Amino acid sequence: MGMNNQERREANHSNPQSAQAPLLSSPLSPFSSRPLLMSRIAATFAALKQQNRKALIPFVTAGDPDPAMTVPLMHALAAAGADVIELGVPFSDPMADGPTIQRSSERALKHGTALKHVLGFVAEFRKTDGNTPVVLMGYANPIEAMGCDRFADAARASGVDGVLIVDYPPEEAGRLSELLAQREIDAIFLLAPTSAESRIEQVARYARGYIYYVSLRGVTGASNLDLDEVARKLPQIRSHIRLPIGVGFGIRDAPTAKAVSKIADAVVIGSRLVQEIETSPRERVLDNISVLVKDIRSALDG
Repeated sequence: MGMNNQERREANHSNPQSAQAPLLSSPLSPFSSRPLLMSRIAATFAALKQQNRKALIPFVTAGDPDPAMTVPLMHALAAAGADVIELGVPFSDPMADGPTIQRSSERALKHGTALKHVLGFVAEFRKTDGNTPVVLMGYANPIEAMGCDRFADAARASGVDGVLIVDYPPEEAGRLSELLAQREIDAIFLLAPTSAESRIEQVARYARGYIYYVSLRGVTGASNLDLDEVARKLPQIRSHIRLPIGVGFGIRDAPTAKAVSKIADAVVIGSRLVQEIETSPRERVLDNISVLVKDIRSALDG
């Protein structure tokens, strides 16, 4: 690995926002005439590009299998080689998620895990890891219930680096994207095989950090990943968007992750990890997840 967990801790141990150094190479925000500081996400992808490596982005649901396990899981992911962590915000109607991740939300909600707790997990994680980017992934309802302004302030204070709202299309995300950009938080968007040229252009206006390309027509956890179709779509996206592209959905093992990494800038893996959490005895969760992520990391770097 290029940056191990110890190096991350030494670089940014004391300040949750310290990795957002004044590197003025980021694009202009559509909401401001001044260049944005390079975010933790942008800095991570820049370092990986210099090393000719691809990003590994694991997803877990906050509060699953229980709230006490979330922060240790985040640290385990970082230690095993995660470059960015996607932390799912539990929601009662996760329409874009398959059964595996739906069940993880149900488990988290049974423990009372709410958005305020998820932000608390990030703040706790930041006490000892000031460098690994954290992206919150979820749905609009919890954010709207909290209030977009209040959420943006709390996300910044907690050390969140990016926000991906599954059911906020770009034409409805302008205000939240502006609030996040003002706080140096990246608004991340989904694109899919069915995304038209006009949708890609809309996403190009607001997106920062990276693009999450949904490789399948379906919900998370689906199978039958068509790498040829992904390879045909990514050049179209890159003709409009200069950000790194992460590919997710349908990636369940190291060989598939390696194949995806040959055409994408990042590999996103979620359902397979959530399944491991679901089926592992609680005392084995951290070890089993670490082994799985290390295996994928080794495949990407091999």
